Amino acid sequence: MILIVSSLTDDHTVAVLDRLAERDADVRLLDLSAFPTELRLAADHHPDGTHRHRLSDADETVDLADVNVVWWRRPQPFSLDPKIVDPTDRRFAYTECSQAVNGLFYALDAVWMNDPSRDTVAGHKLYQLGVAGEAGLEVPRTHVTNDPESARAFAAEADPGKTVYKAFIAQPEAWRETRTLTSEELIHLDDVALAPVIFQEYVPAECDLRITVVGEEVFAVAIDASETDYPTDYRMNLGDARVETHDLPAVVRERLLSFMDRLGLVYGAIDMRLTPDGRYVFLEVNPSGLWLFTEEPTGLPITDAVVDWFVTRDEVTPDADVEGTETGNPERGDVTDGERRRERTRAERRRRRAAERRERREE
Repeated sequence: MILIVSSLTDDHTVAVLDRLAERDADVRLLDLSAFPTELRLAADHHPDGTHRHRLSDADETVDLADVNVVWWRRPQPFSLDPKIVDPTDRRFAYTECSQAVNGLFYALDAVWMNDPSRDTVAGHKLYQLGVAGEAGLEVPRTHVTNDPESARAFAAEADPGKTVYKAFIAQPEAWRETRTLTSEELIHLDDVALAPVIFQEYVPAECDLRITVVGEEVFAVAIDASETDYPTDYRMNLGDARVETHDLPAVVRERLLSFMDRLGLVYGAIDMRLTPDGRYVFLEVNPSGLWLFTEEPTGLPITDAVVDWFVTRDEVTPDADVEGTETGNPERGDVTDGERRRERTRAERRRRRAAERRERREE
């Protein structure tokens, strides 16, 4: 079974669900906003070491032992009962929900896109930049600070208009585009003391690059926003930008895959810039970034790649003949021998759990 931890408010989740339905895949959507008001959790552990974990709604009960693959895709916050009004009580109830649900997730014997803990860690921009450098990717000169004088010193080292600043997280309710630090804004640098800010050298662009990685597959598009009203950040006028496929040099592709492997990510949406002198400069990765805006104008099969990754790993047969088989080619989306061996172990555990469930029903 494929378990998708997301919601129908996410267009990418809807696209993947539709494609999985066409493949007759065994899939369930888990919207955490239904917990604990509409969704019920039950977990049993026994002295003999066996256990059973279930999630139920009004329609069905899902035994989590049947889950082979999980997609962690922008999970929604829990929805507490409005009867809980005291702020302390609400914090307590929310923490208890988080502890119970996350405990179930970490107990799953499944493969993830992406593992929640790695997804969270990889989302930190300072960490990303360090890992990118270790993987051999070029990164821009960067300064993060809440010290106004330190910020002024960094900006003074660059030519006027050659420093940009941006937020750590693009929150829907407080979205901030990447902005160029102008001479008029220098007087506002005292406000840096209120919260840290990311400052970077401005990277000139032949084009922006959005690179979507799904397992070992890499899909790159070039976004030319030079003729738009705001070329500093293509997101401001994406509809006016030119979007087309881009062939990455093999060395850049290899370093990106090394970067993803170091982060422990299966999926990521990476932003880079190709400079006029041919340098590929890493900016950031979003572990749950969007891809439809690059797929629709180019026809790149990114949704199919995501679906293939799920279905292939859900369909690995535990009785596959590992001995004597050739090693799978990840670039074709093949399941490797190592994955087959791990799946055989997981399948054996599932068989034992199924036998345990039958014994309990007979009792």
